[in-house]
Order: sequence, then structure tokens, then C-alpha cells
Amino acid sequence: MHQTLTTIAFDADDTLWHNERFFKLTQERFADLLAPHTDSDALMRRLLAAERRNIGHYGFGIKGFVLSMIETALEVTQNAVPGAVIAELIAAGQDMLQHPIDLLPHATDALRAAQAVGPVLLITKGDLLDQERKVAQSGLGDMFDAVEIVSAKTPATYTQIFDVYDGAARSMMIGNSLASDVRPMLEAGGWGVHVPHDLLWDLEHAETPDSHPRFREISDLGGLPDLLAQLG
Repeated sequence: MHQTLTTIAFDADDTLWHNERFFKLTQERFADLLAPHTDSDALMRRLLAAERRNIGHYGFGIKGFVLSMIETALEVTQNAVPGAVIAELIAAGQDMLQHPIDLLPHATDALRAAQAVGPVLLITKGDLLDQERKVAQSGLGDMFDAVEIVSAKTPATYTQIFDVYDGAARSMMIGNSLASDVRPMLEAGGWGVHVPHDLLWDLEHAETPDSHPRFREISDLGGLPDLLAQLG
């Protein structure tokens, strides 16, 4: 048993399995559909602005993303977007909601290493039904002592979750997003481990807290066992 750590939590999307690449593919299709009306860069800027506006209304996830695409399509066409385009965007969202789960390298081994420390949690944000589907289809569900699907990842969220165990100070959060997984966990007093992914949603970018004593970064989940050994 580690003296410092007693509880370890993982993010889900783009930490344990691929996710953002499906958004990127859908954005490319979106740009093709709207090409007669605006160029791709301008369209992506307007889509990002819509997503930022709508997070408070729709939360995180595919459904909000589809609604933001439809809103942006209406904007750039002055409400003249063809119904067939709207239908394609809805179909694209439905495809995303059914995509198979593709685990990232070392995901299972990382969870086994975490189990040797203590309780293992999954903390993810997004649409409840979609996240539950992904956990079930991942084949990893039985490796978690608890699954927390939250509307946002804030210091208060982490404090509340880890207070059920030994508190944030003796806990670690592992994820690909500095903005959601690492910095709020550090503010809550815990350990934040960044596992970079090639693709990252623009709204998840944040400054790397290099000087924080409880911040660590590993290139992939294969580095987690060694990190836990160092901290133990």
C-alpha cells in the first residue's frame, strides 16, 4: 500500500479510450456540407463560439455538439440551410453515439496498477447515457470501484468525490485535459497526472502547471506503474 496515495481516479474520453477523433471527423463532414456558404476556418471559429455559449445550456457531449453545429449552420446560411443538411448532421451525431470503443494503449495495465494502491474511480463529464454506454462497452467497468459522471470538473467536484475516501490530498486524478483533469484536482489539494493525447478539444486547453509539486506528466498510460512506484 502506498503511504501517500490511497485513491486513484481516471478520466475516460481520450485517457482510457479514443473520443476526440470522432468529433474531428464529424467537423470535417460539417465543413464539407457548409462549404458553399463559408470557408472551413471561419466555420470552425463560429462552431467553437457556439459550443462555448451553449455549454451552460447543453453541457458536454455529442448532443450539445450536434445542436451547436445546427445553430452554426443556421447562422452562416441566414436560416436558409437545407433540411437535408440538418438531417445529415443529426445522422452524424447518431453515428457518434454508436461508435465502438477503442481502448488506448496500456489502459488495462494502468488500471491494474492503480488497483494495487486502493479504490479506483472513473470520473468523466458529458451526457449520462452516452458515458454509461461507453463504460459498459469498454470492458473496463468491473475494474472501477465507482463511476462518477459529472456535469463539470471543478475543485469542488473533486473535493466532494474524494471526501468519501481519504480526501483529495491522498488521491490522484489522471487525464488528458489540463483544464478539466489536472488543474482543478491540484486546486483541490490532490495529485494531477497529465497524459497528453494527440487530439484535444479547443476548450480544454490550459497552461501546464510545471512548478506545482503535485503535478506529473507521463507520455502514455504505460508510465503509470513506474510513477506510482516512485510516489510510493
